[in-house]
Amino acid sequence: MKYLKAKIRLIVRMKKEGTHFKMVSYFYITIQFMASSFESYQKRRLITSYLSVTVSIALVLFVLGMFGLLALNTQKVANHFKEQIALTVYLKDSAKEIEITQLQKKLALADYTKSATFVSKQDAAEQHSEEIGENYMDFLGYNPLQNSIDVFLNAAYVDSESIQVISNELSAKNFVESVSYDRPLISLLNDNIRRISFWILVISGGFLVISILLINSSIRLAIYSKRMIIKTMQMVGATKRFIRRPFVWTHMQLGILGALLAIAGIVAMIEYVSRLFPQLDLKYDYPMLGMLFGSILSIGIVITAISTFFATQRYLNLKTDRLY
Repeated sequence: MKYLKAKIRLIVRMKKEGTHFKMVSYFYITIQFMASSFESYQKRRLITSYLSVTVSIALVLFVLGMFGLLALNTQKVANHFKEQIALTVYLKDSAKEIEITQLQKKLALADYTKSATFVSKQDAAEQHSEEIGENYMDFLGYNPLQNSIDVFLNAAYVDSESIQVISNELSAKNFVESVSYDRPLISLLNDNIRRISFWILVISGGFLVISILLINSSIRLAIYSKRMIIKTMQMVGATKRFIRRPFVWTHMQLGILGALLAIAGIVAMIEYVSRLFPQLDLKYDYPMLGMLFGSILSIGIVITAISTFFATQRYLNLKTDRLY
């Protein structure tokens, strides 16, 4: 802008004085103005290039990080659903209170138990009445339900074989009427968990490869725009190592910035998911989060460094007539 103002002032003076010296000055300022405009354009182009690479890296690493978060927490999510399945122990009407209390204490201390809750026949009747919307005991004249204990198992014991052993052990007691649990649901749940875990690992591995290719492509495009600078530096005697170093270091910094942006996005997503599912306890699993964030940062640095190295090496080895 200051060169443009100087140019205008000079044109006005030239019209008044019309000297040869001022004509030369006019062309000099014009050249300065054009050089300044070109320099500003180059700076804007450079900033746009860096911004494009950084955003590309951040988006790719964010999606990759979300897949990694899902893969690392697959077992935790699976355990959460497993521990919602209850094994119900129905007690005979002749069962003594001391027998029920002892059984409840034994179940609470067992390795396979997450929680054990006694449900009296009166409480069960009230729950059923609320569910169906009417008091069926008024119609029947008595309460057909039994006292029971709802046992929620630890996830490690929620499989057909383990539950069958627990069921047989409890059924052997003479004051236990029966033991009930949803066998088909347990088999279906375990099969689906194995299937989903496998495909999450496959998709995460596939997206890791895609991430590498996308980041590599972004960096190659950025280096392509500087191929003439690379070749010019080489022609004036600069060594390959000297030429590569600033490009590698700059793109490593962009990789770190992109990784930090991706980590910030993942932290926001973890906070949101933790509010929806507080029982998963995601944001307090510091070892898992440390491993995830460290991996994202490492991937951002390593991929950008390697991609920049090979991209610059390509143009260093390329003949001048093949740059166009």
